[in-house]
Amino acid sequence: MTGVPASAAGGTSSANGAPASAGSGAASGGASSGAMSGSVSGGTPSDAVQGGASGVPGGPRPARGAKVVAAAVNQASVWNIANFLTMLRLLLVPGFVALMLADGGYDPAMRSFAWAAFAIAMITDLFDGHLARTYDLVTDFGKIADPIADKAIMGAALICLSSLGDLPWWVTIVILGRELGITLLRFLVIRYGVIPASRGGKLKTLTQGVAVGMYVLALTGWLATLRFWVMAVAVVLTVLTGLDYVRQAIVLRRQGIAERMAASEETEA
Repeated sequence: MTGVPASAAGGTSSANGAPASAGSGAASGGASSGAMSGSVSGGTPSDAVQGGASGVPGGPRPARGAKVVAAAVNQASVWNIANFLTMLRLLLVPGFVALMLADGGYDPAMRSFAWAAFAIAMITDLFDGHLARTYDLVTDFGKIADPIADKAIMGAALICLSSLGDLPWWVTIVILGRELGITLLRFLVIRYGVIPASRGGKLKTLTQGVAVGMYVLALTGWLATLRFWVMAVAVVLTVLTGLDYVRQAIVLRRQGIAERMAASEETEA
């Protein structure tokens, strides 16, 4: 520095009696520590300044494979038991259709195997969502694939039954129309919130599964009459729960719009 007495630089003893060697030692120690920091960081002292905390411009770069390893860990989380059950249900769909339509669709043995495939699909539908929520296995893949698998197996069963003449087409249209319509409705109001699954909706799903499963089997006599009434209950629940979801969607949308308007007024105020 310019204009500083030589004594302050450590040439002689300072005014307070501190030895000059102490000042020079501190200076040399500071220089040596700066040199050491520079050598540790692999460069000059300026390199040490650049090697600050991570995330700061000029900071140390992460290991070359760090991002790749992180991505691999995130991808590995997709391979869990809940998603495995969902994929199994998707794979069962073509097998189910092949068994249903084998030998013209009227072979009792093939229909029994088709019922077994349908029953496995319905059982996995009950467990995969529960496992995902209980053990924190929810993934983006599961959110998309699970409803697709549900609609695929149920839609395949209904279409096969109607094409074989076992089930009126209007029943298939009502059930599939309701399922696709509610799914679309959920996406339309997702900006305002999520429509939770109701007890009626769960009962509807269970009744549909039982009714369709009974139609898949080659039943006769009083069992054939019983399956007719079970399907009638399923259709009624399908319509009623569908209307209830529409009501919830309208209420949710109104609440969302009202909250946005209130927040906008507060911001303007």
